[in-house]
Amino acid sequence: MRLDGVRVLDCSRLLPGPYATQLLADCGAEVVKVEDTDAGDYARAMEPVTADGVGAIFETVNRGKRSVAIDLKTDGGRTAFYRLVEDADVVLEGFRPGVVDRLGIDYETLAEHNDELIYCSLTGYGQDGPWADRVGHDLNYVALAGLLDLTRESPEEKPQVPGYPIGDMAGGLFAAFAIVGALLSRELGNSGGEYVDVAMADVVASFAQPIAYQAATGDPDEPRPGETPLTGAYPWYDCYETADGDWVTLAALEPGFWRAFCEAVDRDDLADEHGTDDPAVRTALEAELRDLFRERTRDEWEATLEGVDAAVAGVYSPAEMLEHPQFRARDLVERPDSAPPRIGFPARFDDETAATTERADLDERVPTQGEHTRRYLAEAGYNDAEIDALYDAGAVR
Repeated sequence: MRLDGVRVLDCSRLLPGPYATQLLADCGAEVVKVEDTDAGDYARAMEPVTADGVGAIFETVNRGKRSVAIDLKTDGGRTAFYRLVEDADVVLEGFRPGVVDRLGIDYETLAEHNDELIYCSLTGYGQDGPWADRVGHDLNYVALAGLLDLTRESPEEKPQVPGYPIGDMAGGLFAAFAIVGALLSRELGNSGGEYVDVAMADVVASFAQPIAYQAATGDPDEPRPGETPLTGAYPWYDCYETADGDWVTLAALEPGFWRAFCEAVDRDDLADEHGTDDPAVRTALEAELRDLFRERTRDEWEATLEGVDAAVAGVYSPAEMLEHPQFRARDLVERPDSAPPRIGFPARFDDETAATTERADLDERVPTQGEHTRRYLAEAGYNDAEIDALYDAGAVR
């Protein structure tokens, strides 16, 4: 999949929007960050920072992009932005609802300058509804979407904050998906320009499909923490501590996987207990499995069950994950000479020219704030004197 020739103006900052446009950039799109003339994208300075003093989050989701710095609150800056929009395919913004209207860069206004424009708003709660104007971050979105409630073993325990910002990342991923879909629709002649409203809370809520029926219909088995098939109700689908204090996952939902596991660990006596509805049998089986997994280390269990279709895998830290042979074989981690390592585009294509397999011609650095302002203003038709005037007026940087 290649998006060569697609130009994206990214007015977002921090993580969700830049992640969305990084995915597009990885597929060949030309992504231009539109930053303000003051602090710009303040993820640049967020801890932790790289050896170059750049915020690590900024470094990972802004590779190969361009940056222009424009003060959209000035007439000159706003006009310059309109000129950039004329040659753009996509605008993505992550402001709170109403901000783009006050700035004069809302979809209706920009469509007057480019009626083929795909415009995506990526926010926490969307453009309407009683929570639309609420401030929030990832933790708030996963809390509203019901996910946080199910991250604990029982309703009495404290919800556990997910290790990754699921709402931010899922929202960015879905924004990229929606943008590509809108571009395809436009190219197929099914639509022209289009407005896309993506709410991170909505995206996380859409992940509730496995338990949505029970929750929506008032089923007596309403999903509660630790009581659903995928959150601890089944002993054959759970996490177990090992002899070295590490953990392994057992996910033998299918009877065949369970039988293979029981045979491999010489516990054929447990084979018939798979699928039982008896709470006492489940409790006893869980205790048996706890004792069993404590007999060996995580890596010993991995070695013991290698080649066995038992659906068992160790629990790894992020650092261990990056060095794991599976991800190394997939070339998931990019290690360019000119930039720190990062996790690359997570899809493979048969066409070797696709996505991250042909990025040698791209600048792997992250851009400095406003590094490409003059270049894009010139491309938009401004002459040197006009550009200098915009700089002198503080409309651009």
